[in-house]
This record gives sequence, structure tokens and C-alpha cells, in this order.
Amino acid sequence: MSDPPSYEELSANFSWSIAEQELGHQPGDPINIGWMCSDRICRMGLANKLALHWEDYQGNEKQFTFDDLRVLSNTIAHFLSELGIRPGERVCLFMDRVPELYIGFLGVLKMGGVVQPLFSAFGDESLFVRLQDANTSAIVTQKKHVHKVRKIREHLPNLRYIILVDAGESPLQQSEVSFPMDQARRIEDFAVYPTTAESPSVLHYTSGTTGQPKGAQHVHYSVISQYLTAKWVLDLRPDDVYWCNADPGWVTGTSYGIIGPWSNGITQVVFDSGFNAERWYEFIEKHRVTVWYSAPTAIRLLMKEGTEIVQRHDLSSLRHLASVGEPLNAEAVVWSQKVFGTPFHDTFWQTETGCIVITNLPGMPVKPGSMGKAFPGITATVLHPKTYEAVNQTGIAGLIALRPGWPSQIRGYWNNEAGFKAKFKNGWYLCGDRASIDADGYFWFMGRDDDVINTGGHLVGPFEIESALLEHHAVAESAAVAKPDPVNMEVVKAFVTLKRGYDPSGDLELEIMNHIRKRLSPLAMPQEIEFVDCLPKTRSGKIVRRILRCKEFHEPVGDLSTIMDD
Repeated sequence: MSDPPSYEELSANFSWSIAEQELGHQPGDPINIGWMCSDRICRMGLANKLALHWEDYQGNEKQFTFDDLRVLSNTIAHFLSELGIRPGERVCLFMDRVPELYIGFLGVLKMGGVVQPLFSAFGDESLFVRLQDANTSAIVTQKKHVHKVRKIREHLPNLRYIILVDAGESPLQQSEVSFPMDQARRIEDFAVYPTTAESPSVLHYTSGTTGQPKGAQHVHYSVISQYLTAKWVLDLRPDDVYWCNADPGWVTGTSYGIIGPWSNGITQVVFDSGFNAERWYEFIEKHRVTVWYSAPTAIRLLMKEGTEIVQRHDLSSLRHLASVGEPLNAEAVVWSQKVFGTPFHDTFWQTETGCIVITNLPGMPVKPGSMGKAFPGITATVLHPKTYEAVNQTGIAGLIALRPGWPSQIRGYWNNEAGFKAKFKNGWYLCGDRASIDADGYFWFMGRDDDVINTGGHLVGPFEIESALLEHHAVAESAAVAKPDPVNMEVVKAFVTLKRGYDPSGDLELEIMNHIRKRLSPLAMPQEIEFVDCLPKTRSGKIVRRILRCKEFHEPVGDLSTIMDD
């Protein structure tokens, strides 16, 4: 097997037209991600190639060829069209990692709809905020999650249909319809809606420091970036068996859990189960996984389990490893080299970028702890936080910034033009993170530039948590910040002042924690609540999370001149 091209070779004379040519796309022609990932692959003579091998925690398995993807996505697209869902309308996918989620993603795109994937772990409040904001027309879900939708249904006048993929004989309520994919009449031919490069495709919600979650609007042209980065960064080759741990509720689970591998005609495996080191290693061994895209949180959990468990399994199939979602600590890189015979390659990107933008490409020397270099075609630098001019000095921290214009960059935030414009300064897109660059052009992550909490690679906005905290009958004021954690990097810690008549207690702490878990999600649930008499505020009355966060990270709090005296 030949060595991959060097970074310099890939960067020389780079153009995104490389991906256009390989995908057979001419500028100005229709382009549809659903068609690119199914029909196009079949036309390449790969109709009978295995596209998806799915397995759940109980050991149930299903297999789908690329022709199955083509026909079943046609079937879903036809079903939605027959219901009266029109191109451009938002269709939410609210399911566990079942086949209907992955194939449904392609089906919605084929009929011209906009896919809105959401984590099935979301509580009714998190679900409501996102469905209301997007004016979602239909939601596809399962029996185990439909109660959350029913709870908020009357407050969502634009939600016309609730589609259950596993209703069986269960009684349906108003606006609910059953769609058992395996039993539906298979639609061999469907006129794929002629979406163009700038047609909306996926609406991913991402957390912010203030205000409600923001809907990041992607377009069909994003496949150009996702195809090429999957091929070059994840080193996907025709015979690979690829495993991406990410849930499609997260952008990694769509860009590189659906679009990237399937636009490359790659076989992927999906394990609908939570973390369990033994089960994960068994899964890799059983399916002979060759390329594995995981998260630093999962890697640290595997490290905790030790090397003896690794030695009980034949993991020799693993050829390339990559990580995503948060900084990959140097120890994890060294550990993976030792136990798997190859290091995890860190990758940096965001919901808003749509594709990997800074990375350790195969063939590049890996510097443990570094994010790597800008992907060819991406211009990246660090900017001075006040002047927004490039920091032309090695080792000096600045704001990570990208020159706009790559194919998968989002085209805006849904109903939030001001929020989108605020991401750009001096002709650069600001990622909201800080880093330094060394003499070799490698980026070194320093931390986030706002109050968003990165827990296990998932960004959690403090505003949403604080709003839910205030709904609890005992809470007067609240602030949510990050707290360092050896496994998840950060977890949520809440500072709470109580209303008159309530006293701090362990029972009250658990009650408030469970309130957040049910309303929002397990990820948003504080791992610790500290009851305080008052919260630090500016003279205008704004709570200053920075002070609370700095204390948790044992960092200097800086200028306190604007803080109100007690």
C-alpha cells in the first residue's frame, strides 16, 4: 500500500474543483446530497456494495446495500411528498441511531426538504425551542420518544405531522401517521428535486453564550467539502469499513457519519449503543473496522479501562484513527500509538464550518497535543482579540479565524442575521476559540473565547440551562459555567441563589439536577450545584460568568472594575 501524499503535495495548486470533478458536478447544475450518496454510487457500479451494517445494544443487526439506500430513500421522499411536505420545509429527525435516521436523512434531501436532526436525548423543552424556531412541518420519531412531542404539540401550530417509524399497533393521536420503512411499498423511481448549490440542506442547532440555540443553515454544495475532507483526512479507501461514533444529532454524525463516507461509496458500520469498552472492541473486531472516527472523551474512557482489555481483542484491522469535538490531549495520542499501533489524528472544525478545517492529515508528522495544520483550501490564522489583525508571531495566542468562502461554510443562522454577522471581523470568520501557531504552522488549542461549555465534545449553551434553572420553584438566580473534568474535559456546574423560604440541601440539589435533565438533556444537567448568597454582576446587573469559570479553572479573574460591590 503506497504512502499517502504529503501535506505539501496536497496543498500545491489546490482547488475545490478537484471534488467537483470527482463527483461529476458542473457548476450551475443541480446538486442533491441525497442523490450523490445513493443513486450516484449505484450508477458507478456499486449498487450491491454494502453501505450500512447496523447493530444495536441487543445484538440485532440489519444490512443495507447502496441500492437499498437508493430505493428506501426514494420511498421516504415519496411518502413525505404524498403527505404534502413541500421543498424547503423543515423535517425533523428525532430518533435513536436506527437505520431510519440515516436513510431518512437522504430521503428528506431527495424531496427538497431541509433536514433538522436532533438528539433523541433532548427533553421536551429543548425539543420545543428548536421546533418552534425552525417552524418545523413534520417530525419523524419513535414510540419511545413521541411522548415528548405530544407534550408540546399544541404549542407548535406549524407542526403538521408526527411520523412514527415503529408505531406497530399502537394507537395514533391527532396529526400522527405511521411509516414502517421495512413494510412500505418500495419506490424504485423518484424524481429527485433539483436542488442547486445554494439550496438549504441541513439545519443544525448549536448552542450560544446568550440567547436561544442558533440554527446553522447548510446547503447542498457542502458535499464538495465533506466528500474531499472525508477522503483525504479520514483517508477513506474503497475497501474500508468505517465507524463514526457520532450521533447525527451532532454535525459530525451528518458530515462524516452520513455524507462524507457515502458520497465516497464507503461501507460504514453503526452501533446504536452507549459507551462500553468491551462491546466497542468486540464491535471493531467483529466488523474488521479499518477507519475509526471518535471523540477525545471516548478515548479517555478507553484509556481508563487500560491496555489489558485491548489485548484480549484482535484490532489489527484498524488502519487510521481520527478524533473530533474537543482538543485531543497529548497523552491520548501517545497511548493510541502504543495500544493500536497508530495515533489518533486530531481534527478541528465546527457546526458552522461544516467540514474539517484544521487537521493532522495522514502522512503529516503528528505533534501530540496539536490540532495540526489548515486543510488545503482553507486559509486559517490567529487574530489579535482587539484589533482582529493577524498575530504574526509564533507561540502567541489569538482568535482562530478562517478566510470565508469554502463550500460547506454555513450560509447563515436561521432567523438570526445579526448573530451570523457577528461571527465575522475584518474579513475573517471567527471560530470562537483561541490557539497559537508554531514555527511549522501547527495550531495549538488554548481554550474557548466565550462561555459555551464543551462537555464530551458537545457544546452546551449556559443561557438555555440558566433559563431552565429559573423555572424551578426554588431558584431565584442562576449561572451555568464549565468545570474541568478528567474525562469529559468540561462538565456543567451551576451556581444558584434560592428564593426566600428554601434552604440548600443534597435533596434539593438532586431535584434541581433532575429538573434540568428532564427539561433539556443529560448533557445539560449540572454535575454540581453550588448554592450561593449572591452572584457576581456588573453595575448594570449582568451576571459575570467569567469570574465563576475562572475560579473553577484556578485562573486569574482579571479586571473587576465593572463588577458591582456586595
